[in-house]
Amino acid sequence: MGSIPDPGEVAADLTPQPPPSFDDFQRQTSLMTSCTLLWKELSDHFTTLEQNLQKKSDALKRKIQALDTDTKASLASIKKREVTIDGSLEIALERLDDRCEAALKSIDSDRDDGEVDDGDGLLLALKAFCLKMRSREFWKFVITKKKELDALRSQIPMALGECVDPPRFVLEAISEVFPVDRRGERSEKGNDLGWACVVILESLIPVVMDPVIGKSRLMVTPTVKKRASEIAETWKRSLEERGGIENVKTPDVHTFLQHLVTFGIVKREDFDLYRKLVVGSAWRKQMPKLAVSLGLGGEMPDMIKELIGRGQQLDAVHFTYEVGLVNKFPPVPLLKAFLRDAKKAAASIMEDPDNPGRATQLAVRKEQSALRAVIKCIEEYKLESEFPPENLKKRLEQLEKVKTEKKKPLPAAIPANKRTRANTAVPMPPAKAGRLTNAYVSSFPSQPPTFVRSPSHHPQQYPAAGIPAYASPPPPPTVYGTPSPPSPYAAYSPEAVHHPIPGSYTLNYMPPPPAAYGGYPSGFAQAYHQQAYY
Repeated sequence: MGSIPDPGEVAADLTPQPPPSFDDFQRQTSLMTSCTLLWKELSDHFTTLEQNLQKKSDALKRKIQALDTDTKASLASIKKREVTIDGSLEIALERLDDRCEAALKSIDSDRDDGEVDDGDGLLLALKAFCLKMRSREFWKFVITKKKELDALRSQIPMALGECVDPPRFVLEAISEVFPVDRRGERSEKGNDLGWACVVILESLIPVVMDPVIGKSRLMVTPTVKKRASEIAETWKRSLEERGGIENVKTPDVHTFLQHLVTFGIVKREDFDLYRKLVVGSAWRKQMPKLAVSLGLGGEMPDMIKELIGRGQQLDAVHFTYEVGLVNKFPPVPLLKAFLRDAKKAAASIMEDPDNPGRATQLAVRKEQSALRAVIKCIEEYKLESEFPPENLKKRLEQLEKVKTEKKKPLPAAIPANKRTRANTAVPMPPAKAGRLTNAYVSSFPSQPPTFVRSPSHHPQQYPAAGIPAYASPPPPPTVYGTPSPPSPYAAYSPEAVHHPIPGSYTLNYMPPPPAAYGGYPSGFAQAYHQQAYY
């Protein structure tokens, strides 16, 4: 049997409980809302973490796949190089035997190089120097043919193919100016020969590249490569003597970088130096390709940003097209920013107070140069649809027209003491009288002038009949900011005459228009007004 419940407990259970209050309901509702929000926040957080982990995992997989692909390609290239090295050496030895025989025949024939009049003669002369390994004569001949640069670029490679040892021949040929210019005072007269060094070094690449696998392997002997490396080190040491990277000439930089690429002596530890040299000479057309050949392709985005930060947006456009970063660095905004900077620079040049005329010419030239460069860039990369060049061409034509009109000679001013009338032999009044307002001068040769020529003349020479005198005439006007000195014959001044003499005419002086931009006509100032053309 169960226990009998206590009557007191039963009575307590039957006591009615008070209903829940509205405040308790609000607290429970707030607690549920907080829990729901916290749960959603935690859920979103874990979802974001999962997505980030998935992205990193996918990126790692792509990198692993890329590394596997590169490894396979590198192994295949190494295997191909090992397999083809014997065949390449045989081809090189056969060519060497042929060159030696041709050189011996050339020496035996002792033919005259003579004058060069056409393309065939130029090639024959170059081949003659190369066959006989006359590097000095070859160098002297090339530097005299700068006007035939296109022909040299196409024919020097064929001529170097006749050399017994083309790499050594090239090093000897350019040794007069690279790595150190040995000409002394002659090199200081602006006779820069860096162009010849670059052309010869570029022409050597197709001659020394492997006949089987191409540029990936250069057929340069270890002895010549070691000598080329020593030359490069000598040039780097000479940078300190030249005042550092900032003061080295761009042709010298171009020659050095081309030297590294031609002989395959690029060093990874010198990448920072290469980058600074490339950025410092980025305006050279060949610099983007040289940067890629030097192995700086991975640093191109940072180099492009540096060029943009330095205000070299046009050079940055060339670099973006070379490495295919057009989507990351759109060219049209860069070209517009380049034009804006050029306009600001031209405006700052115009503010030169020392030589305003020269400043105006420099400002016009700078804007013209910027316009031509941008138009050429638009045409080269086919950007007409995105950046129509019509307004730029109109602005350029306007500046050219203004420049041409400005060069026209102005009519020479007639001296004041030699002016005569067109129909009479009576001299014109002096220049000072022409500057005075309301100056009445007689047009009859029989009557003397009614004004004083000069204080040095006697007053009796100028009769005062019929001319009323004033005790205190008004002072003469100020001319060019300097007041005229009081004349002892102020009583006979033409300004005192209020009634013109019959038969006379009036000379009214018209002051010249104010000069604009330091002495240039106002029309030139209007034409040079900075306007928006894009």
